Amino acid sequence: MLHKKTLLCASGALALWFGAVNVAKADVVTSIKPLGFIASAIADGVTDTQVLLPDGASEHDYALRPSDVKRIQDADLVVWVGPEMEAFMQKPVARRAEQNRLALSQLSEVKPLLMKGDHDHDHDHGSDDHHAEKRDGDHHHGENNLHIWLSPEIARLSAVAIHKKLVELMPEKRDELDANLQRFEANLARTDKQVANELSPVKGKGYYVFHDAYGYFEKHYGLTPLGHFTVNPEIQPGAQRLHQIRTQLVEHKAECVFAEPQFRPAVIEAVARGTRVRMGTLDPLGTAVQLGKESYMQFLTGLAGQYTACLKGD
Repeated sequence: MLHKKTLLCASGALALWFGAVNVAKADVVTSIKPLGFIASAIADGVTDTQVLLPDGASEHDYALRPSDVKRIQDADLVVWVGPEMEAFMQKPVARRAEQNRLALSQLSEVKPLLMKGDHDHDHDHGSDDHHAEKRDGDHHHGENNLHIWLSPEIARLSAVAIHKKLVELMPEKRDELDANLQRFEANLARTDKQVANELSPVKGKGYYVFHDAYGYFEKHYGLTPLGHFTVNPEIQPGAQRLHQIRTQLVEHKAECVFAEPQFRPAVIEAVARGTRVRMGTLDPLGTAVQLGKESYMQFLTGLAGQYTACLKGD
């Protein structure tokens, strides 16, 4: 009889122990890879970070698979920009409790830093572009540019918010999470200075980007874009818009035109053909970077290198 009671007590203790382990394991799921860079730095050594969108997919038009919905349901913390950016996530995220979700664009500290979308100021499209431009604008997630992960300042605020959520979920891990946040902020401050120094020689050099994604990065580091080919990467710019860009390239107002890894439209090559403008590639999602405690720093330095390689003519 005593032996049976001992077994019951032991099995009960094991159940409690496994239950505690499950409570402590708070998987973080982010919508896109750059948010995963920030989250994985804060969660390093504490819990896993996963990214919903596979490399090569666009945050603009992704369709969730049943397995993605399950990952959102099972995650202890879902981190995304917000419903205006990742509309495809709105319904499954809305089913999660407030403590298990974090929309970075809706943080009170981030809202004052949001930039207006450039499409609000693009009045140089011809009438033949009106329909495409309207679809462009409708696509651009309301009035703001929500590519907020390209702002080092907003990245730091995002890290603070992720840290706060994880401490609430895993109070027993506060010391590790505190240390991770402190390391992230110190590394970000150092990397920010390095990137600013690297980009300083190319300030004032004009260029075109393929799509309207880089405003935060460009503003933060004082770069001087001439414009973008499109707001929505899925919609080709109209003929009059291309003629305007071509004219500026011929007049040598631009040093470079930048494509993106997931969007390599022939239209860029066609417009640049016969000019002296150089072609480069910018990767706003960091597809070549692996998640880890230094990944956001690698993302920033990688993007800076992509700018300078083309603008310097290296």
